[in-house]
Amino acid sequence: MYDVIVLGGGPGGYLAAERAGQAGLATLLIEKNKLGGVCLNEGCIPSKTLLNSAKIYDHARNGAKYGVTAENARIDQTAVVARKNKVVKTLVSGVGAAMKAAKVEVKTGLGEIVGRDAEGVVRVKVGDETFEGRRLIVATGSEAVVPPIPGVKEGMAKGTVLTNREILDLPTIPKTLVVVGGGVIGLEMAGYFQTCGSQVTVIEMLDHIAGAADREMAALLQKAFEKQGVKFHLNAKVTSVGDGFVEFEEGGATKRADAERVLMSVGRRPVTKGFGLENLGVLVERGRIVTDAQGRTNVPGVFAIGDANGVWMLAHAAYREAEVAVNTILGKRDAMRYQAMPSVIYTNPEMGFVGETEETCKEKGLAYRKVTLPMSYSGRYLAENEGGEGRIKLLIDPARNRLLGCHLLGSYASEIILSAGVMIESEMRIDDIKEIVFPHPTVGEIIREAVFHA
Repeated sequence: MYDVIVLGGGPGGYLAAERAGQAGLATLLIEKNKLGGVCLNEGCIPSKTLLNSAKIYDHARNGAKYGVTAENARIDQTAVVARKNKVVKTLVSGVGAAMKAAKVEVKTGLGEIVGRDAEGVVRVKVGDETFEGRRLIVATGSEAVVPPIPGVKEGMAKGTVLTNREILDLPTIPKTLVVVGGGVIGLEMAGYFQTCGSQVTVIEMLDHIAGAADREMAALLQKAFEKQGVKFHLNAKVTSVGDGFVEFEEGGATKRADAERVLMSVGRRPVTKGFGLENLGVLVERGRIVTDAQGRTNVPGVFAIGDANGVWMLAHAAYREAEVAVNTILGKRDAMRYQAMPSVIYTNPEMGFVGETEETCKEKGLAYRKVTLPMSYSGRYLAENEGGEGRIKLLIDPARNRLLGCHLLGSYASEIILSAGVMIESEMRIDDIKEIVFPHPTVGEIIREAVFHA
């Protein structure tokens, strides 16, 4: 009998298991593939490894404007993929070591929920073995959406149509790449392959890229991409995929783009089927498991965290949801707060954002005033970015004089955005932010510059 059974070994699942084990709870973690889940094995970490190689390559090719010349710079895709695999292997091993240190039992295989008895004990089957737990944490993650476009199924069988999983292992750089979908994954891979020599075309059904990002900032990111050579088709719908091309409709006309490879990146959906969730009677709405602020489902003792609940499909959201769920099991008061959940698109330039956008302010009827500044107001940014066109955008509550949202486009945005998130989470007044001492010279000083222009 386990105190906690965790179903899924991704960021949310393995951290929930670790925290439960550290608290002295008898914990079982079940993972059907590899520890770390999609994020560690097929998403966050491997993609960032590739993107770092592309950044170094870009610096080598364009170092002359900084007084550095590197002749005959080239990128070795095979070596890049090999290093990616090495990084992933190291981190997966680290997760395994963490489980061992926390005295978490790990079982590899598909966990199938059998049911729950009158006393609330949940039974989960893995192969021929059945395990019992007083609590169950569902952390089954998400899967790539593959729309039923003519030719996609055949292309996937031939290896010419790819998802986020397969594209990370491409042994060569394709001459032409069509990315279907202008969200985070699509943009990051578009940036990587364009830098490495592909001609990249992005086809997006919406009238903007970058999903939930502030539209004004998304437009700036698109301009930066176009300057690098990426082609965009917005308000466009892919109608078929053929051998070496993609057909799509745009502005009432049928168009065609060359495509040696096609990346399907139209979104992800929570995994809620195929493991017996229905045997518990857990409420699922619009494809996601419904939870409260503690991660509890409608079934006592059953929790859902991470992408499975579909609230905020980010690894760091899953981390925090895991901690809240375990704290709740331990009888500690805790709750999720999503108003200051940071997001990052690891493109070149990076985009980081947290809090409200202009669009969400208008939807919610929130009054705001806007402050925008070029990132060149930071001396460090100017020193390191020749010709860079970064931007900061703050949205401020005029009545309370507090930060509603912060949006960054430029180097180190991924590292800086946390600071703004803390300011929003703690409801700091603008006058309080003005009193913070920022280290100089840092790109992060741009926040200080912006608040003094508020």
